[in-house]
Amino acid sequence: MGEAEKYRQGDPEQQFQNPGQSQYHNQQPVNGQYQDHPYGPPPPYSFNPPQPNDEKYSFNDAFKLEKPKYNDLWAGLLFLLAFAGFVAISGIAIHGYSSGFHGDGIYNDLNSFSLNSNTIILFAFCLVIAFVFSYGYVWLARIFPKQFIWVTGILNLAWALGTAIFYLIKGYWSGGIVFLIFAVFLIFAFWTWIGRIPFSALMLKTSIDVSKKHGHVYIVSLIGGLVATALAAWFSVTLVAIYVAYEPSPDNPRCSVSGNNCSHGKVIGLVVYITFAMFWISEWLKNTVHTIIAGVYGSWYFSPHNFPRKATRGAAKRALTYSFGSICFGSLIVAFIQFLKQVCSVARSQGANEGGAGGMIAYVIFCILTCLISIIEWVVEFVNRYAFCHIALYGKAYIASAKDTWRMIKDRGIDALVNDCLVGPVLSFGAIFIGYACALFAYLYLLETDPPYNRDGGFTAVIMAYAFLIGFQIAHIFTTPLGSGIDTIFVAAGWDPQVMIRDHPELYQEMVRVYPRVQQAIR
Repeated sequence: MGEAEKYRQGDPEQQFQNPGQSQYHNQQPVNGQYQDHPYGPPPPYSFNPPQPNDEKYSFNDAFKLEKPKYNDLWAGLLFLLAFAGFVAISGIAIHGYSSGFHGDGIYNDLNSFSLNSNTIILFAFCLVIAFVFSYGYVWLARIFPKQFIWVTGILNLAWALGTAIFYLIKGYWSGGIVFLIFAVFLIFAFWTWIGRIPFSALMLKTSIDVSKKHGHVYIVSLIGGLVATALAAWFSVTLVAIYVAYEPSPDNPRCSVSGNNCSHGKVIGLVVYITFAMFWISEWLKNTVHTIIAGVYGSWYFSPHNFPRKATRGAAKRALTYSFGSICFGSLIVAFIQFLKQVCSVARSQGANEGGAGGMIAYVIFCILTCLISIIEWVVEFVNRYAFCHIALYGKAYIASAKDTWRMIKDRGIDALVNDCLVGPVLSFGAIFIGYACALFAYLYLLETDPPYNRDGGFTAVIMAYAFLIGFQIAHIFTTPLGSGIDTIFVAAGWDPQVMIRDHPELYQEMVRVYPRVQQAIR
């Protein structure tokens, strides 16, 4: 008999595995069944309710670790080594850049063989666009949560169609076709979403209402966004420095007479490494923000009337210590998938630029590969979002958390809520919108400044891809808190649905009103 079946049938061996369970866990079975809901007792997760007059009740008291330990330590050490490698490569490349051709403006750089100061200024503008748009996007969601989903959908539709038309008029066929396909997909998706918007708007409003009461959520978001922007700036300078230092050319003073110091292989190898490292670092930062905020929302769900002291600080400490390796592990999987998708994106754009039958065949192949990788990425991120909620509160290892969370979601019917809530896809489309805004700016910037190194358009696809990456990653980190609260509420409702009904009756009744199917999942 599996654990899930034991939970349904009220297996007495599962009933009191954790002595620190809340009062809602101490229900006695009648004829082997629990009367409040048909699933039996919640799994043996540990929530410890506050004692009377306990003024020092904290996050660590509410969610005690049975055996505090550093989980998935190998992943944490590997992450630190990868970060150290990025630092070393960045330092060497920037030193090489400082001793080579380097200008001080958009048009004054003597370097005509590779990326130069013109490119650094381009990426700097992309950073500003991504930061301002992301901050404004979060502000819009906080002020107008009910209208947020409609605005995002309409804005994405208008942007995709307008950008597609603009690229086609300018003769940039690959970009125009991609945006046209994206616009058609958006129209179909938004049409199917209309009936699910009221429920999604309620969940978004609930998440924002809780965050307003616990303002540290937005402090965490702001810090994460600032760090993400700084990392993107560092990555941009390092990327340009690698090209300046190692791009083989007779005009490059960094290359020896024999050319041994420079090669296309060295440039490609270093760019591949720093790109993968930045994906991993960005994912770790995003998931750390998500884990910290999940700790705050978990505290609100299980203890709304006696909110633990220093919940944000306690959740942050756990995320950066005991759960550091687990977050690195989950982030590594997504980073690798995203890296493969980025490679396919660049290859697809270059294939379209080459033209001819070979170019079109390459374009179609990489389009198909990108779609397949995107599906895999969605599945992994889906599991990660809820597994990190588990890790935030209970500090378990990544694989164990992913298995437990997935089984809980399927076993307790929460998959219906997860699938019918649009906030996750809406936030993803918001991040994509900001990424495409940066990519469009990069295209217009190259078109206007016409840098010597890009006279033949050879760098256009690469620069646009990295501009999109900068905007998308910064936006994802900024918008993470909006979805983290909803993810935690869903997972917590699966762990102990009775808490939702007993301690959050207004929310439950409102959910029933706008989405009657919720009664099948939370009973």
